[in-house]
Amino acid sequence: MTKFELLAASALAITIAAPAAAQTTTSADQTASDQVASGSVDQDSDYTSANDIVVTATRRNETVQEIPVAVTAVGAELLDNAGVVDIRGLEQLAPSLQTTTGQSAATGSSLSIRGIGTAGDNPGFEPAVGVFIDGVFRSRAGVALAELPELERVEILRGPQGTLFGRNTSAGALSIFTAQPQFDLGGYVEGSYGNYDAYEIKGALTGPVTEALALRVDGGYRKRDGYIKDANSDRAVNNIDRYYARGQALYDTAGFSFRLIGDYSETDEQCCGAINFVRGPTADAIDLVASFSGNDGVYSGPPSDRIQAISPNRDLAEKVRDWGVSGEFNVELGEFNLTSITAYRDWRALRNQDIDFSGIDRAYREGYRNELKDFTQELRFQGSAFDGAVDFLIGGFYLNETNRLRDTVRVGDDATAYVDAVLSGAIAQASGGALPTGAQFYGSLGPTVPLFSQVLLAQSPQLQAAAAANPALFAYLNTPLPGFVSGEGNNNDDFEVKTNAFAAFTHNIINFTDDLSLTLGLRYNYEKKDLTASINSNTSTCGFFFSQDPRAQILRGAIQQANPELYANFTLLSCNPAVSSEFNGNYADDRDESEFTGTAKLAYKLSDEVLSYISYDRGFKSGGYNLDQASFDTVLLGGDGAQATDLAFDKETVDAFELGVKMQPSNEFTFNAAVFYSQFKGLQSLIFAGSSFVVQNVPDATSKGVEAEAILQPVRELIFRLGYTYLDGSYDSSNDFTGTPLAGQEGEQFLNQPRHVVSMAGTWTPPITNTLNGLLHVDMRFNSGVNIACPNVSTTRPAGCDPRILGGMPAIVYNEPYPLIAARIGVQTDDRTKSLEFFVENLTNQYYNITGFAVPEQTGTFAGYPSTPRFYGVKARIGF
Repeated sequence: MTKFELLAASALAITIAAPAAAQTTTSADQTASDQVASGSVDQDSDYTSANDIVVTATRRNETVQEIPVAVTAVGAELLDNAGVVDIRGLEQLAPSLQTTTGQSAATGSSLSIRGIGTAGDNPGFEPAVGVFIDGVFRSRAGVALAELPELERVEILRGPQGTLFGRNTSAGALSIFTAQPQFDLGGYVEGSYGNYDAYEIKGALTGPVTEALALRVDGGYRKRDGYIKDANSDRAVNNIDRYYARGQALYDTAGFSFRLIGDYSETDEQCCGAINFVRGPTADAIDLVASFSGNDGVYSGPPSDRIQAISPNRDLAEKVRDWGVSGEFNVELGEFNLTSITAYRDWRALRNQDIDFSGIDRAYREGYRNELKDFTQELRFQGSAFDGAVDFLIGGFYLNETNRLRDTVRVGDDATAYVDAVLSGAIAQASGGALPTGAQFYGSLGPTVPLFSQVLLAQSPQLQAAAAANPALFAYLNTPLPGFVSGEGNNNDDFEVKTNAFAAFTHNIINFTDDLSLTLGLRYNYEKKDLTASINSNTSTCGFFFSQDPRAQILRGAIQQANPELYANFTLLSCNPAVSSEFNGNYADDRDESEFTGTAKLAYKLSDEVLSYISYDRGFKSGGYNLDQASFDTVLLGGDGAQATDLAFDKETVDAFELGVKMQPSNEFTFNAAVFYSQFKGLQSLIFAGSSFVVQNVPDATSKGVEAEAILQPVRELIFRLGYTYLDGSYDSSNDFTGTPLAGQEGEQFLNQPRHVVSMAGTWTPPITNTLNGLLHVDMRFNSGVNIACPNVSTTRPAGCDPRILGGMPAIVYNEPYPLIAARIGVQTDDRTKSLEFFVENLTNQYYNITGFAVPEQTGTFAGYPSTPRFYGVKARIGF
């Protein structure tokens, strides 16, 4: 542990942390007098504690300190001060939460809690961390990354969820509550401008129609120039260009309420650029091919330049359209309540991608489409029995989802030259100087470089004898093999997965005394998935490997006999499983699973100020399908050919244990801590398998550690927040990953998951006049160092870091420990309706890699998605 880490961890013992002022519940405002009556506010104090946010994490209106659940609740004021505009910004305030973005913001984003998440870059992979916005499940992390309207609060629940939420999740949940229609006329307009020509405008209007009906509309538009430059042009990528509109109606009477929400959003951006930070031996071949067009192949400057070489005729366009409608009924039936949430969502992403991550046109995606249509229905019936001795909840959930994917991996103009250049360089090196020009297969390097078939002919008496007896063979060996035709590849690969998920759950709190309670929850899960796929690839270079022409068979045998490793590399470069026509055809499969999950929690109040609890949770996430033809088992590499079941992966389960304590000796100080241990079976781990990202079930994995959060609010105007997470998350050493892409990771910490995270936030709002306050807000997240692409193995070559092209030792791609700091300074009125603020994000312009990966077909070359640079600007708000 570094000196900085020790200092940061020690600070936990002496204070700081926490969300802002108390918020409303999801269905109605809870007045200050109600909070006093419930005992959540000290009547002798002149202000409410910063952690007295009323939450519904247990589907009951309670404060954070009253529930035996590991939850971070963040109120509207802190969200605003921290500049949170989407769920990625939440990790700055919650140390156990981590968000990442891969090759796509829409389809490659990931959320993890306590080291467990669902990495992006695989549309068939469902989330381990569920996102619920106003009670409606968002089926993928990328789907939930749209711009958020004005919020009431966010609840970040850690550990398996299922007996309270409609959709079962194995690692945790984010429950986001947006601002509701109000029965008083109000609204606001907010605008900001910053560097990179960034500007944003958003606003809302709300008010009554009748005594029982209120409406609200929200809308916003945000734009920012890209911060990753193209080495081969004046363009930049990773820009922002998006807007949203949202309308609500709330009908609320004494015993009945109905909330109707409709929303629509679009993005039209260039995302996501990847920076080269380890240059492998194939980079010379890329530079050679790029030089034919006068371009840079692999940018060789430092990653902090944030410059990527992109093929001039390719882009990273990403368009997303997302809309949905939901209706929530709440009915009081005497002492009982019935809640119904019905929702339909339609999300579509259309992407282009330069997938060779270089300045040559080796391969690309064009017109890649992913569509998700979700219908969900949730019912909950809850109340109290036996004079409050039992609080019960019974619920049901149904999900009908259609996930459609059209994949379009295709070869570009430079595909043939790249294969020849790579293999020619490898042959030249292997010859020890005997053949300085190397040799080529497709003739793209010109007449000065011999064909490899000619080299074999010159060196093999047997081949010479066969060619002398067969003029057609002699001509074949002296003729270049047919190369790639630009645009070949997936034309198109279509996948569809239909999911029907049913669940029945119950969550019951038995209050033995005012101080002792037992929570028992049970859930029955049933899920059925139906897969259909149509593969239509037309890669002409695959023909050589499947040809029954005797001449092709003789040449294949001669190459394999001369150099088996070269032949394997030639096969993968020329007929990669991602575009192989071997798999053409139609496929169908289905799977269904059922599982019981549940929870048991024993809570005991040691005093009015201290709550302790111990809990057990059983979590489950169903299996699914990799929507990628590269998951098929190719005969060219010794497999048995394509089977629909090749695409399937199995379920994961978790047994999670937790011991926690929550202390609030006064409104000025709060301290919460938890020790957790989670054992996963069949953990669904998304890994890079050489040519694609696929899910591999890990037999055993463990996430364990300690979490702590604290609040210090010495006076009303000053709030500090601090959180700390120690995470020991690893694949168990008992696993045997031999021969898999995870080889060498037995017993290793999960990639890109820091052992130590410290978060701090401080807000000071000193009065300037009777109606005007100052604002000074600073927040920081500190991550300890992590491996982000390859495990720290010095004596072996992990397959997961080896695309199986040319071999070579993998580099260790590492993020040094770093802090990420943001700040705001300004003035605001007492009621926060008017404000003027100056803000900065990434104050120190800290560079780090969000994620990293081994670049396909470029052994030893690693790229990563870089952190954002320093952003700064000014924001003004006018409301009424």
